[in-house]
Amino acid sequence: MTTASHAQGNLRSIVSMLLAVMFFAFMDAVLKTLSPHYPPLQIACLRGLTALPLVLAYVHWRGAWHKLRRLRWSLHILRGVLGITMLALFTRGVGELPLSAAYTLFFIAPLLITALSVPVLGERVPRAHWWAIAAGFVGVVVALRPSGADLQAGFASPGGLAILGAALCYAVTAVAGRLLSRSDSLESLILTMMVFIGVGAGLLAAPQWVPVSASHTWLLLALAVTGFLGQLAINDAFRHGQASAVAPFEYTALAWGVGLDWLLWQTLPDASTWYGAAIIVGSGLYIVRREKRISEAHATAEHP
Repeated sequence: MTTASHAQGNLRSIVSMLLAVMFFAFMDAVLKTLSPHYPPLQIACLRGLTALPLVLAYVHWRGAWHKLRRLRWSLHILRGVLGITMLALFTRGVGELPLSAAYTLFFIAPLLITALSVPVLGERVPRAHWWAIAAGFVGVVVALRPSGADLQAGFASPGGLAILGAALCYAVTAVAGRLLSRSDSLESLILTMMVFIGVGAGLLAAPQWVPVSASHTWLLLALAVTGFLGQLAINDAFRHGQASAVAPFEYTALAWGVGLDWLLWQTLPDASTWYGAAIIVGSGLYIVRREKRISEAHATAEHP
């Protein structure tokens, strides 16, 4: 592939990533808006059920039904369970924390994926990356640090711990998805996840189910559309461009979080959140930049 083709693919992927981050930020704002009205598991169920018709239409449009015949069900079930847990914990967290604070803590997920890639995927992680991962965890502690008597802003916050739990679930889900991508189709990964979340979370939420208000119809429609479009955009982002060029743009979520917090809830991050975000984002960008250098060095060695 020529340099021009690489650049064109990266540009398309960067635009797709920016769109994905925007759609997911809007989806998270809807989750936060719904959180006072429904239990977290019910919101996770609604997230899956509302998106399911769109996913089914997408699979049909792609003519991909034949790709669903042979699946590695053990990993699909694992992803489904983790997906339910992740959504429930994330909804619980954003119900208490500003979006910007939740995103700051959730940014630990890419570092966790790097750490998990060693025992699960058999990948080799350079020593410098482990230092960056350690720095990222320091950033989390800084972002969660209690300030004065306000323990709800610190590490003892149930919302903060819920977001960290969601980030861990997301990291394991991502690694399992990378394993599945070696044998199963993209359509199967998206469809099975929505089915498990919609049905599984619904069964768990049934005992405490709250009747859905008609006034929330537009919010549920927005939840379905933003989540579905975000999923398509992020898949397109990593399909056409180099991961090292695309991944840094995930951190634009913090800008969306700050903006939505201010517009919808008139809140802004405190100093600890900004400091922690700087450390976590810096650690993640260091790993991405170093991976890009390693990739370029290998490419040069293979094609001098």
